[in-house]
Amino acid sequence: MLSSPLVSSDCAFTSSVLSEPKYALNWRLQKLIVRAASSHPHVSLPHLNAVPWLVDCLRLSPIQLVKLDLAIGEEALQRWAAACQQAGKPAFVRTPTKRGFLQAQRPVRWGLKRVSDRIIAAILLLILSPLLLVLALLIRRDRGSIFFRQWRVGERGRMFQIIKFRTMVEGADQMHHQVMNHQAGLHKLENDPRVTSVGRWLRRYSLDELPQLINVLRGEMSLVGPRPWALYDVVRISPDLHQRLNALPGMTGAWQVQARSTQLDISIVNRTDLQYLESWSLRRDFKFLLLTIPKVISGFGAY
Repeated sequence: MLSSPLVSSDCAFTSSVLSEPKYALNWRLQKLIVRAASSHPHVSLPHLNAVPWLVDCLRLSPIQLVKLDLAIGEEALQRWAAACQQAGKPAFVRTPTKRGFLQAQRPVRWGLKRVSDRIIAAILLLILSPLLLVLALLIRRDRGSIFFRQWRVGERGRMFQIIKFRTMVEGADQMHHQVMNHQAGLHKLENDPRVTSVGRWLRRYSLDELPQLINVLRGEMSLVGPRPWALYDVVRISPDLHQRLNALPGMTGAWQVQARSTQLDISIVNRTDLQYLESWSLRRDFKFLLLTIPKVISGFGAY
């Protein structure tokens, strides 16, 4: 159990199967920090990599949140995030100490942005509900789930599940790395064979993004902000750019308006987002919202 006498020590734990990943676990002030174990001495615990067993441990432990080192890899991040969700405890990726973005220097304006996000998201969901229903029925004809959920990294590194309309065949996640095997930048591929005919049309006009208004309403995203990183991209971000992971992601923003799929270099995308954060203002957010409209209508960089 995670509430065992080991709570004050650094230890590496692994499944009894040698091929399973090893973790170095450290408890600090009701936080569990999970790192990749290298040369650490380890204690063998069965089923540490089995989600049901891990969920039970998390539920019974006194920890309030879990912080995950990116070095444990994409698969382990997904496993721990799923276990934390079921145990009702938030999961975060470990990020550098939060740098003073302009939002911290302008708390009143930032607070206004957050309130506006929720109000506008609620209004748009109400107005667009007939369209959302029609789109859901079109997707349902493909005999699969209507929504697609995927782990993303949010503000201060907190992990959340982004919600989109499903645009790919069922089981597309299992084929992801096979399809993206030779993709050096962002894992976006023109003419992706997993995309359905309805999905291709939804993507062209960014209609698949509309359910993200629910994420905005929940406070997990903003209408305008940096790109919400998927785990398979996050683990490939250069450590000197990890500061960017502290930011609140948005449905649209600098990258979506200025480049989108025409620029897939991970470092450049991150630097574009950092430039936005370092010069943030409500006026710029409003500008990006207005610029998004013609980009969506034209299908700019969408696939």
